[in-house]
Amino acid sequence: MKPIVGVTVSRYKSWIARGFDWFAVWRAGGKCMFLEPGTTHPLDQLDALVIGGGDDIGAELYHSEITLDVRIDPERDVLELELLAFAEKKGLPVLGICRGAQMMNVFHGGTLYSDIRGMPREKTNIRTVLARKIVTLKSGSIIHEIIGSDTIRVNSLHHQAVDKVGNGITVTGYDRGNFVQALERKDRDFFIGVQWHPEFLIFNSRQSALFKALIKATRRQLKN
Repeated sequence: MKPIVGVTVSRYKSWIARGFDWFAVWRAGGKCMFLEPGTTHPLDQLDALVIGGGDDIGAELYHSEITLDVRIDPERDVLELELLAFAEKKGLPVLGICRGAQMMNVFHGGTLYSDIRGMPREKTNIRTVLARKIVTLKSGSIIHEIIGSDTIRVNSLHHQAVDKVGNGITVTGYDRGNFVQALERKDRDFFIGVQWHPEFLIFNSRQSALFKALIKATRRQLKN
């Protein structure tokens, strides 16, 4: 039986983009279940969780404000916070992608930069779906062990970023502008967030390693 991986998606996300999520999970050995706000979710079937990318996170969740005209989905915010609480209770492996990494931080009491555009160090943030940005990974971290390298080239599609780090969260990756690019919890077998989109780079072995590690951790969990 393939582990069932719940993947949160924006209600506005195209089926092409969803296809990348589905394929990344399938290729790693899992079965994808999309979790969309406004729909019913059989949580008891979930073996692992991916908090996906997309909409901006409501600023009230991290005690700030957003002055830009951006897409926010409060219902999705609530859904993902509930799913993270469920995963915490059940000990499910969790992978956060872009917005997902930010939501993991907010869930633990952390804050975000609501918009990094215009910040002096943002000039290092090359906005592209291609793997052009270099991220340095912390030696001894779980993600460093998974990737097997001190650095990794990633894409970059975000304008929000982690600011204050949440309780229990360890930052394990930075870009050249010193923005957080990876985070994890040391007390969980697999609780990793990345600021980039590995699903768009799935034929790169280092990117696909994240999904394979998620499924491997899920199988370990199911054996216990």
